[in-house]
Amino acid sequence: MEAIILAGGFGTRLRHVVTDVPKPMAPMDDNGTPFLNILLDKLMAARFTRVILSTGYMRDKIRAYYGLKYGKLDVSYSEEETPLFTGGAIKKALRQCAKDSVFVLNGDTCFDVDFSQMRLLFQTSEADVVMAIKWMDDCSRYGTVERSGGRIVSFHEKLAQTKGWINGGCYCLKRELLELEAEKFSFEKYMEDNIDKKKIIGYESRGFFIDIGVPEDYYMARKLYGIKPSGSV
Repeated sequence: MEAIILAGGFGTRLRHVVTDVPKPMAPMDDNGTPFLNILLDKLMAARFTRVILSTGYMRDKIRAYYGLKYGKLDVSYSEEETPLFTGGAIKKALRQCAKDSVFVLNGDTCFDVDFSQMRLLFQTSEADVVMAIKWMDDCSRYGTVERSGGRIVSFHEKLAQTKGWINGGCYCLKRELLELEAEKFSFEKYMEDNIDKKKIIGYESRGFFIDIGVPEDYYMARKLYGIKPSGSV
């Protein structure tokens, strides 16, 4: 299996806490073990063979740290000279992929999902996109989604809504999905605009979820992952 990890954002909300590395490399312990190691370890444990790191801000630091190999994972890079937003970044990285279906993960989010089951749902449902969704009792930081028969039928902006299903930032999608799109666009907006044209299926996961995009959750992640993950560079 192949995966793209979106690791090119500026991380503005975290920048006053993590100043010298890009957000996906935010240190999880006093040894400087990057958050990104956790995601790579999960991919390796799920028997992925290749990952494309989509990089932008401080991209040289990511390449210098990981090189072309992480454990058993082959590592490639899709580098942005200027920000392409999530959709443009995914489109550019997909050009390096060989598989018919590709996973996409956010580089600042850890979501425990069963990748094999998610890919099986992608195949059996003949979806364009399978999106991992997570039930949250507090959705104030996230937009929510609604489904009908498993299919995503609407997206809602961040509201003072207390409970609901959120987009967990993990997708399985067709490699050719974005070929005709612009070079610079938001993938989230693309899904909203194409909700009636594309088959977007929600995959429920009750697994652990954390987004290190704000300082309080970054510090929580450090408490949870304050030891060096099992993989090594």
